[in-house]
Amino acid sequence: MTSDLWQPKIHPYVDSELPAEETRAMGAHLRECSSCAAEALRLMQLKHATHLAARRYTPSAQFRRKLAGQYAARRPVLALRRWALPLTAAAIILMVGGALLRLLPDQRSQRLLSELTDLHVANLAASTRVDVVSSDRHTVKPWFQGKLPFTFNLPELQGSPFTLVGGRLTFLDHEPGAHLIYDAGSHHISVFIFRDQPDLARVFSTRELPKDVLTFRVESWSAHDVRYFVVGDASDQDIQALVAVLKKAGDR
Repeated sequence: MTSDLWQPKIHPYVDSELPAEETRAMGAHLRECSSCAAEALRLMQLKHATHLAARRYTPSAQFRRKLAGQYAARRPVLALRRWALPLTAAAIILMVGGALLRLLPDQRSQRLLSELTDLHVANLAASTRVDVVSSDRHTVKPWFQGKLPFTFNLPELQGSPFTLVGGRLTFLDHEPGAHLIYDAGSHHISVFIFRDQPDLARVFSTRELPKDVLTFRVESWSAHDVRYFVVGDASDQDIQALVAVLKKAGDR
């Protein structure tokens, strides 16, 4: 692995012992590799903790004079390293922070998508799939009124290959939402609708979703402060067709 090539250099990097060119290369690597950056930060924190612990013991005046006589010539170097320690620590913390900020949104989107696919699978196995059973959108939509802090429109499905089975209340990150079930032949498709809160929008609006999560097709979009997720094992053609009619209804 690439990180294995850099692991032996972390200690000398933290100790400011790498040549200038390798130091720059290592810094660039730490900005991209979260595992190496975390290890470098751990070592810097250990050095910093050791440095602070050393201050608990104050040497005598005689011992100070003895050290001053033996290492007078090395004082400039020691002073430089004393400043290099906090500066290097700060640089590594910034690198780690940047790497984690890049990784966390991706990790959170994956977690939320996994939760949605889990909800879809659990619904397939449930004895009672929906709380409101109806193929009539004018029955299903009013059922959610008063249960959700937002509203949405459902499409007219006449002439389409889809059948509305019904809907149920669900939650994602403690946020209430609608879970609608559609059938497309022998395939069952879940449509999740949530309020597009700033945190949810930040996670999904600026990054492309994986098309497949645990063998299910996933599509997501936002319209009028509402975020939609479509999850199912139907063909891509059927998924896209359902997305199209949902978007058309959502734009009204």
